[in-house]
Amino acid sequence: MTSLHDNGTRIAIGRLTLLFCIFFLIASGLGYPVLNRFDPRQTPGLSDVRTYAALVTGGPSLAGEDMQYRRFRVLVPWIAKPFYALARGRVASWDPVMFGLLVADSLLVAGTAVFIVIMGSRKLGSSTAGLVGALLYLVNFAVPNLRLVGLVDAGEGFFLLALLWSLSEFELWGLPVIAVLGALTKESFVPFSMVLTSAWWFSTRRDGNANRNDDRNRERKQFSLDAVWIVASWAAGLAAMMGVQWWITGAYASPIQFGLALRRGGGSHFAVSLHDRNLWYIFLWLLPTAIPNLKRFPRSWLIPVGATCAMALVLDACFGGAPEAGSALGRALFSVAGPVLSLSSALFLLRITS
Repeated sequence: MTSLHDNGTRIAIGRLTLLFCIFFLIASGLGYPVLNRFDPRQTPGLSDVRTYAALVTGGPSLAGEDMQYRRFRVLVPWIAKPFYALARGRVASWDPVMFGLLVADSLLVAGTAVFIVIMGSRKLGSSTAGLVGALLYLVNFAVPNLRLVGLVDAGEGFFLLALLWSLSEFELWGLPVIAVLGALTKESFVPFSMVLTSAWWFSTRRDGNANRNDDRNRERKQFSLDAVWIVASWAAGLAAMMGVQWWITGAYASPIQFGLALRRGGGSHFAVSLHDRNLWYIFLWLLPTAIPNLKRFPRSWLIPVGATCAMALVLDACFGGAPEAGSALGRALFSVAGPVLSLSSALFLLRITS
């Protein structure tokens, strides 16, 4: 029996590895234009890429907002560094910096797609829905136009979905590790993770239905242990965020000080976000096709994702940039809800084509 189980596990890992490789090649193809057809660093609305490119090359830091907070988003540039070094002088007309960033982003997008397949198969009982959901995720406007152009949102989306997977599988030991990596990817991951994990904890607590005293005692112990892992992940994420800031600047800043220094909008930026075309390109078809089947998803998914989307709206209203800078709300909402909505859209398409 053990050998059969081990053999089945190896087969499953092999299939997921093959899927990952295919998704990586698809993502690389979707992001190909950044190699020699246009330069995101010179494109309005994608100016953040200049900072991440400088982090990859180790060049001089940029001024202004880039010096203020984007230089702390180090994980994706760190992943891109070895691929940049490998490509420099060896890829003909391709831009080696953008090649490194494209490989890093493609790895994270492919990982997100694999998680979608796993969660669709495990929680919805349909590997077909998981596969279609992953493909819908890949072809969404946000992926080739915002995930694969040298930004770090691919990393934030991957670690948010890894967080939801860890919670849904009750593998809470992984939360602190995910929190550290997510915090090194983008600072907004920290409040997102706090809201997502706390909402999950409350939603699962309400779902408890034990009747006997021993069952209730066991549940209380389990909820307490879950809370310890969740709070530990918050502490790990905050420590990672403060640690990378101290490592780069040599100065300590509390999360509250860092957040207050970034505040700009005061609520006025929300109107700018609603007029942003990227927001509508992402969700114009995704929401109508996803909403009809959301009732099939567990509350332990829907409540945390919904609460985190609300947090994204609050952060955008308070910390959004100037009107001429456009909005990142669509990117944030897709990072939070894109995988679940893609799975729900897959159920809709499978139903109308069956």
